[in-house]
Amino acid sequence: MSEAVVTPKATWTSRSTFLMAAIGCAVGLGNLWRFPYIAGQNGGSAFIMVYIGFVFILGVPLIMSELAIGREGKMSAVETMNRLIARGYHPIWKIIGWISILVPILGLSYYCVIAGWSVEYIFKAAMGEFTGVDAAGSGAIFQASQDNVFVLIGWFSIFLFTTVFIISKGVKNGLEKAVKVMLPALFIILVFLAIYAMSTGDSAKAIDFLINPDFTKLTPRAILEALGQALFSLAIGVGGLITYGAYLPDDVSLPKSAGLIAIADTMVALLAGFAIFPIVFEYGLEPSEGPGLIFATLPIAFGQMPGGILFGTLFFILLSFAALSSTVGMLEPIVSWFVDKGKSRVKMAWGAGVIAWSIGMFMVLSFNVLVDYKPLDFIPLYEGKNLFGIMDYTVANVLIPINALFLGLFAGWAMTNEMAKKQFGFPHGSKEFTLWRISTKYIATFSITLVVYMMIFGNPF
Repeated sequence: MSEAVVTPKATWTSRSTFLMAAIGCAVGLGNLWRFPYIAGQNGGSAFIMVYIGFVFILGVPLIMSELAIGREGKMSAVETMNRLIARGYHPIWKIIGWISILVPILGLSYYCVIAGWSVEYIFKAAMGEFTGVDAAGSGAIFQASQDNVFVLIGWFSIFLFTTVFIISKGVKNGLEKAVKVMLPALFIILVFLAIYAMSTGDSAKAIDFLINPDFTKLTPRAILEALGQALFSLAIGVGGLITYGAYLPDDVSLPKSAGLIAIADTMVALLAGFAIFPIVFEYGLEPSEGPGLIFATLPIAFGQMPGGILFGTLFFILLSFAALSSTVGMLEPIVSWFVDKGKSRVKMAWGAGVIAWSIGMFMVLSFNVLVDYKPLDFIPLYEGKNLFGIMDYTVANVLIPINALFLGLFAGWAMTNEMAKKQFGFPHGSKEFTLWRISTKYIATFSITLVVYMMIFGNPF
């Protein structure tokens, strides 16, 4: 079957710009919102050590594989897989491309709702709304925000269409300019907050919680959740890394890039822990509070600590930057697909944004008008979940792990030695090649299969 020669619509202007974009795609609410409470629920440092192990044993090889697939095809995820199939790969691998489009469009619809909270909370913190607030008061502020349909719609819309505007400008004038501002600012703010929290909060307890492992708290389920968090945090299976890889010049080392992405992503997660847990312990909060830790619990501390207005404001600015760097990585795979078909980037960016916004309206309403509407209650997997819960669980706990599994299967069992050598620079039979192949072929596929099983059918242990 003949194949037309296709070049990507754009390339990154430098390796450092690509790395910032790829790190931004990975770094997001998964690091700053989800990681702290997941670590808190699973005992802290023992969980973190397992999580870091998964990041480097499985995460790095899978990041390498996603980038390699994208650079080999030099197109969107769907068209890249079509090109590889035209070269002789089995048609079943189309599923990677399609899930890499489905996950971002569904993910945007609810992720931007949470991100909208972070923007709203910038102004709440800056105006001193948390000053002197207690648990009941903080909960009331959060609940009032969720109950107000128009406020939720407003912040959700502002965040989503900011993402659309950036992507509509293209790779060089949109993506690159945005990440060049957001990523350095994100790291600077996070380091400042971690230093400030460690100096004013209970640093001794935080260090003990984050560094001294208690393996008695490490259950089989916690190990699987550490793997799931590693996949979620690194944005493996979301589609952004395949798309970003398509814009990557051939002379950039994928193994080094994957390693740097994993290191930066892990640093953000750990710094988030050092910025949050000293405050949690200083003010007698519960580290295993759950998803409400950021929006309902931490404001109590911001209202009591010295410099709490500044700290709280910067914290939610940080959260917003991290979320935005991820949402642009979600929208780009969708728009890239249409651009490959000759469509206008601007029109497709706004069109995709309107679709995500329309789906997102149901996510907004699930916090108020439709809070008790649970249409899939008869399915054990979705029992007790409203529309937002259904979407969140489906994307984060079903579609992303399934796509990560297919990526591992493709990399480990289908990717030819020639393609691997071309993209990674590893000669067949070398130590590096053998480690990459074993990780993707056996360790990743077995481990992710367990995660998928647990998420769909429940705890196997």
